[in-house]
Amino acid sequence: MTDVFKIVNWFRVTSNADMRTIKADELTQMKVMKLLYYVQGTYLAVHGEKAFSNDIIAWKFGPVVREVHEKYSGQRGIVGNLSEDPQAIADYTSIPSDSDLGIILKAVWQAFGDMSATELMQQTHTERPWQETVPNGVLTSELMTAFFKAEVVLQ
Repeated sequence: MTDVFKIVNWFRVTSNADMRTIKADELTQMKVMKLLYYVQGTYLAVHGEKAFSNDIIAWKFGPVVREVHEKYSGQRGIVGNLSEDPQAIADYTSIPSDSDLGIILKAVWQAFGDMSATELMQQTHTERPWQETVPNGVLTSELMTAFFKAEVVLQ
């Protein structure tokens, strides 16, 4: 498993590159939470194990990784000045693009990267893992695996 903050940094760096080339919006805390949910679900469906060890919680605004929320609490945009954050670049380069995780990260970004945080929140609210988990409960690996195998797996 990979540290969840390495995955967050992968999305931060990727989002920053897209901001420069296509004038995309900065990655928000809410959006990265939904992307983490899609990474975890897809990884479970394809590889039968978690991409990262952190629990995903069913909060009011959709799936959340509590530790990521705590780190970025009070911040909307989370990319910031990456030249002042060499760890973000190091984390990005530590995930080879042809690795199992790198392939899924790229597929999730390609599928969902252009959606807004609100669109992603609304989408997750229509999906079984969020719907079938009690408020503030943990989305189970079993529920996520079954749903993503049947409905979402990105090719």
